[in-house]
Amino acid sequence: MVTSTLPKPIPLFPTQDGIKGLALDDYPEVKTFLEAGPSWRMQHWLWALDFLKYIARSKSEHTYSRFRNETERFLIWSFVVKQKPIDNYRKADILDYADFCWQPPISWISIGSNDRFLLVDGYYKINQDWLPFRLKRHKNEEQTPDKKRYRPSQETMAAMFTGINALYRHLMNEEYCYGNPSQVARQDCPHLIKDAQVKEIRRLTGDQWSYVIKTAENLAAKDRKYERSLFVIATLKTLFLRISELSERKTWIPEMSHFWQDHDENWWLKIYGKGRKVRDVTVPTEYMQYLKRYRLYRGQPALPSAADNSPLVEKLRGQGGMGTRHLTRLVQDIFDHAYTAMARELGAEKAKKLKEASTHWLRHTGASMEIERGRELKDVSEDLGHASMATTDTIYVQSETKKRAESGKNRTVD
Repeated sequence: MVTSTLPKPIPLFPTQDGIKGLALDDYPEVKTFLEAGPSWRMQHWLWALDFLKYIARSKSEHTYSRFRNETERFLIWSFVVKQKPIDNYRKADILDYADFCWQPPISWISIGSNDRFLLVDGYYKINQDWLPFRLKRHKNEEQTPDKKRYRPSQETMAAMFTGINALYRHLMNEEYCYGNPSQVARQDCPHLIKDAQVKEIRRLTGDQWSYVIKTAENLAAKDRKYERSLFVIATLKTLFLRISELSERKTWIPEMSHFWQDHDENWWLKIYGKGRKVRDVTVPTEYMQYLKRYRLYRGQPALPSAADNSPLVEKLRGQGGMGTRHLTRLVQDIFDHAYTAMARELGAEKAKKLKEASTHWLRHTGASMEIERGRELKDVSEDLGHASMATTDTIYVQSETKKRAESGKNRTVD
């Protein structure tokens, strides 16, 4: 197969909102592509549409996007590369697809993400900048990365198999297919490596965190628009939150009323987390100064009430709460300012992690620091929303790894 001769791929499915009431006539280029191929091409697209509608009904937007991406890539490859119905696939066919994903043609790789469709004159036209594979630009990269460097991570390859497996299981349940070749193929895929490495927590050091919070405080003192950024930074780290748990979603809007006080005057925050589970996170006394400061900046009473349904983090413009992308930008801006200050005062080497840090590092930083201070693992685990203390131990404590490292120090050369 000469990949350089492959046609330019086109997207097949819209966003979670778009797929619920999808009319193929609104996507004329997709319709033309499907009708130009063998009859099974349209049939497979309808099968996948049925699967993705099921995902859209029962899962979050993030989960839908993951399954949409994997399903779409698999179908595009099947349509224009393999040119074979997926209900006739065997293990070897799935392994061929895994090889393709491991080293896709450069012409199918984009730098960064692009929307699939653009609304033009009432119809959804294909965005010519969209491609099925994406090479991420790292935060500290100034030059455009070379597409030849593209190599999927183990997590990406595992996600590919997870997506195909879920598609085939759905098709089997609907009696469209009578076998699932992805399960057997996964066991024999040479690109999947069993990982027994020691995991390093992606977190900030004490000094780095100190620069982050002080930078946010200094910026807020000079320009009040940074009060929102200071509140977000302090909340993510101190309350161990994921960025999605602070953002407005279709099924949940974080409100000030979600802060509540029990009969013993302890403060809690109600959080809607992964797996559509609601949990209550303990709110430390020291954190309350940031909550009060932010509310006063917004012209509200210092403490929230049960009737206060204002968004936890309001939008920069318009009504409602902020989404994940906007919140991420606020945090990354503080990281950039903190890096500049720390690099200037302590050197770039000590500050370099701030170039790599993401919003999730704040959750890891807060939980790790609490465990190091001696807080009970069970309490930290419940605030994190982990189903098991073993998960918290594996990620943050790594007790067995520490014992192994300590014993390893005593080895001798003689």
